[in-house]
Amino acid sequence: MPKIWIHIILVFFLSVGSYGFGNAQKAVELTNGSFEGEPHDAVNPEGWESCGYDSTPDILPGPWGVYQKPTHGYTFLGLISRENNTWETIEQKLDKPLKKGQCYKFTVDLSRSPAYAGYAKPVRLRVWASTSSCDRKQMIALSPTIEHNEWRTYPFMFFAEESYKYIIIECFYKEGTLIPYRGNILIDNFSAFEPCDRA
Repeated sequence: MPKIWIHIILVFFLSVGSYGFGNAQKAVELTNGSFEGEPHDAVNPEGWESCGYDSTPDILPGPWGVYQKPTHGYTFLGLISRENNTWETIEQKLDKPLKKGQCYKFTVDLSRSPAYAGYAKPVRLRVWASTSSCDRKQMIALSPTIEHNEWRTYPFMFFAEESYKYIIIECFYKEGTLIPYRGNILIDNFSAFEPCDRA
């Protein structure tokens, strides 16, 4: 092969690597985004850690009179809010960080239990990204108040303002709440963070 063609081919592949095909953004995966584990109250699903003394998530169904079927796998996550102005929060350190300036999209399945041992009022899901453990930096998702008892899939999209290596998920009271209350949210099938499609 003539040297000129070798040179052209080399330049082409170097250009490909610089402008896209070789460096395409990949999804940031979660560990155990389906919250699989042995059904039990006050226990963290594998891959997740509690944030604070008052965070005691439940692996469901089974405990607290919650018997909905999961949307993926065998179990799902339950978080509650309380009348003493505390609510449950868990986090995960990502295997690779969300990149600053990158657009990401993800989905999560949400529901509410009409039982949950009296913690039955509807709450919202909040998802945060952070640079350090249990330190909320950027809210990347805020759901509406989850009043329905069937599962629904909610899509979200955000631009990472910094490079983040922690994800924090929590329940929170409905908008405009002045008096804290006992509520719950059920969470399943939390997807990977996929880079947004470019136009």
